[in-house]
Parts: sequence; C-alpha cells; structure tokens
Amino acid sequence: MQQKKITKLRQSGILVHPTSFPGPYGIGDLGKGAYDFIDFLKEAGQTLWQCLPLGPTGFGDSPYQAFSAFAGQPLIISPEKLMDWELLTKDDLAEIPEWDMSHVDYGTLIPYKTRLLKKAYTHFQHTPIILLLDEFRTFCKKNEDWLTDYALFMALKDTHDGKAWTEWEPEYKSLTASSRAAALKDLKDTIDYYRFVQYIFFKQWEEFKAYAHANGIQIIGDIPIFVSPDSADVWANQELFLLDDEGYPTVVAGVPPDYFSTTGQLWGNPLYNWDAHKKSHYQWWIRRIRHQLNLTDLLRIDHFRGFEAYWAIPYGEETAINGQWKKGPGTDFFDHVLKAFNGPLPIIAEDLGVITPAVEALRDNYGLPGMRILQFAFADIRDNDYLPYNYIENCVCYTGTHDNDTTQGWYRQASPESQDKVRRYLSCDGSNVHWDFIRLAMGSVARYVLFPIQDVLGLDSSCRMNMPGTCQGNWSWRYCQEQLNPGTAAYLKELSELFGRNQSPAETADDESEEVDLS
Repeated sequence: MQQKKITKLRQSGILVHPTSFPGPYGIGDLGKGAYDFIDFLKEAGQTLWQCLPLGPTGFGDSPYQAFSAFAGQPLIISPEKLMDWELLTKDDLAEIPEWDMSHVDYGTLIPYKTRLLKKAYTHFQHTPIILLLDEFRTFCKKNEDWLTDYALFMALKDTHDGKAWTEWEPEYKSLTASSRAAALKDLKDTIDYYRFVQYIFFKQWEEFKAYAHANGIQIIGDIPIFVSPDSADVWANQELFLLDDEGYPTVVAGVPPDYFSTTGQLWGNPLYNWDAHKKSHYQWWIRRIRHQLNLTDLLRIDHFRGFEAYWAIPYGEETAINGQWKKGPGTDFFDHVLKAFNGPLPIIAEDLGVITPAVEALRDNYGLPGMRILQFAFADIRDNDYLPYNYIENCVCYTGTHDNDTTQGWYRQASPESQDKVRRYLSCDGSNVHWDFIRLAMGSVARYVLFPIQDVLGLDSSCRMNMPGTCQGNWSWRYCQEQLNPGTAAYLKELSELFGRNQSPAETADDESEEVDLS
C-alpha cells in the first residue's frame, strides 16, 4: 500500500539577545560572536533563534523601551565589519577599554561605541566606494516613511542634551511644515549621521540573516505592543496616542498584580488612540509588522492580550494597582492585518498573565500559537495549563523567558512542594534540572520549543537577563564563547533527533511529498 508520509514540522531553538554574544567591544554585536552562534545552532541541530526587540534603547537600556519601533540598535553594529568596509581603520580600533566580558557596562559602552560610529561616518563622507554611497541613497529612499522622522528626532534630542521631547520648546514638540523644514536644514549633518547609522545596521543585519538562512536557521523577532513615550513614534504621530496638550500621556500601560509582581507592573508607555488607528485602517501598525517581518521570519508580539483588553493606569500613579481594563481593537485590527498580509500570520502571541476566554478566542480565531512556560507548570503544584499533558500542538513551549529566572535559579528558590513535584514528574533528582526541562519541552506536542541560552549552559540566578519590576542591573548579561562547547551541541542535537525536531521547514515540505510503502 502506497501512502503519503506526513511529517509534522516540529522545531526547537535558543532564546538569546545579540547583546549577550561574546566579543571584544563591550557588548555582543553582529560580528564574529553572532556568526559563531549560528554555527553552534547548526551543530546542535537547532532551527530557531529568538531575540528580543532590536530597537535603539534609551533610559534603562531595555529593548522594550526604544527610541523607535522601526530603527535598529546602533550598539550591536560590529566595528570589525565596519573595518572590512573601510569605514574604520585598525588605528580606530587600537584602544579598546578593559571590559567585564560577562556583563555590559552601558555607561562606558555608549560613549565608546558612539565615538566609533562617528568616526565611521566621517570616513563614509569621504569614501571612494561608490557601492556604499549608492546603497545608502537607496536605503534612505526605501525607508523614508520612518527614517527621516527618527533621524530628526534623534538630532533634536542631541540639541536638547538628551531630554525627552515633552521638555522641548513648543515649536519642536509639534512641528509645523515650516519648523520641520528649518530643522531639517539646520541639523542636516546630524540627521545624515543617524541615517547612516541605520544604513549600516540594516546592512549588517541583512548579511547576518542571510547567513542564518544559509545554515537552516529561522529567526524569531519580538516587538512590544506598546512603544516608549520618549520615541520618534509618539513624537511624530501624536494623534495616534492618548496624550494631553503638552504631549504627556493621560493614561499609561502596565499589568495588574500577577506572578511577577504583587503591585503589578507599571510600564509607563502611552496607550493607543485606537479610534484614530481604526480611521487609518491601522496603517501604522501594518507598516510596523511588515517592517519587522523583513528582519525576521516569525514575530512574537509581547502582551498580545492588550489587543483584546488593556490595563489603563492614570498617569502619575506610583504602581499599577489602580488601573482598569479597557477594550482593545480585537478582531477588527487582526482582520485588517490579515488582509494586508494576504495569508496566515507568522506571529506568536505572548499570552501570559491575566488571560480570559475572550483573549484565547482572539488568539485561536487567527490560528496564532500561544506560549507555555515550564517554570509556571511547577510553580503551582495543582493541575494547570502549563503542564505538558495539557498542551495543544499549536503552541510554543519555553523552559523560561527573558523575564524568568534561569531554570537552575528557579529550582533552587522554589518551594519544597514545587521541587518535589518537579522530581516526581520528571523522574529526576534535580541536579540537572535545566536539561530535564529542556528534554521535557522537546518531548512535548508543542510545535515550537525554545529555551534561554542560560538554561542550555545550566547557569544560576546571577545570569538572568531581566527581573520585572526593577530598573537597574537588567539587560546586561553575556556569555563567553568557550561555554558553547561541542559536548553541549552534541547533546542538544541528540535530543532534537530523538524528539523529531531536527528538520527545517524546507526538509519537512520535501518529506510531505514523498511516497512511502507502508504495506
């Protein structure tokens, strides 16, 4: 009997932000450390890499509070790549500060990297390489819908000593046609510098993405549902946000008390004027999603539940407790997005926290996979949706996320009851709980499985990426290249093969077309 062999696509991979890559320039970047990581993924039989948002960070260095929802992070531009393009010289890179290679010191890093980028811009202004000049002009034209606003915003911030735009003079807070034209003329060189920085970021990213694809790796991006109050997005599109006459939010975003915080999380982002977005057929959002999907293959939308209902906190509150739920745009938003993309949406719905049947219905109506966190499965010793035997296929299983403790750290601090349930459920003694969690995730029915690199390396709480509700000491952790050893890669590959997660989407498509004799 001849019958088609149906191979379901099951993928696994690692969650790590580029800032955590190893390298000599104070922060992970798109140089050798990034390419070595892709090599490790391939060697380990993985097909997914998930990063955090890639925008230019502001106060607090959080990837979730960027100066733009469209621009790239200048700090992860590789100086060595710039030297390859003759935009930096060996002399420019001769003096490198002595860094703590395990953490990013943003206070020292930012001025150092900025000096390098400005040197690169100076060299670019006199480059004889016509290809770079042509590419730059093409890039600026292609990205005009956000690039000029961003570059002008950053140039104005420089002239105001980095102050938030709400503290600028009235003529700069809300530009008229004449004041905009004057600013573009007066600040032309600084504006061109910021355009140049974005050009080299996207040039380096496209090369890196091509390398990932050539090695069978898909990239999962991440965008926060809300944007930073001090961003080009809010400044240039004030009508799309709930602001007062001075540009300050009337209500701000956050979440009520939950697993992470007894007082909730007060994010402080301005909330959307969804009526205005609806009138424009959500064009700003559609451009944002399309732009990000040009950078990545799939896209995790942080705080998905905000599209169904969002927690609105009066501006000026000190905690998130005194908020209230407001209805989001719901199906009207996703119907417009679906129509714009003319097909299934490659989106992962971050559906953690206070989730209602209405949120689940919105997620499921568009076939979006939600998230399941193994640490949550054992934090509550009762039966719960995070236990693997309650999973559906269309979900993403994580051992933990960037907001969680490492699995080793979590287990050591868990209650005796939770530790006991882990040991009994996984038939283990807890000594290698990070690998036990990875194995459990791999063997689940979840279509996608992701684990922070800290769990692959078996690291403790000192290596976590973020602690929600705190403002300092986050987003700085880095690993060393020596930690990605062949033994770790071999074991990950063995698990991938054992649990059928060792095929790329292209390979699975080929398998589905094969005829196999089952008689």
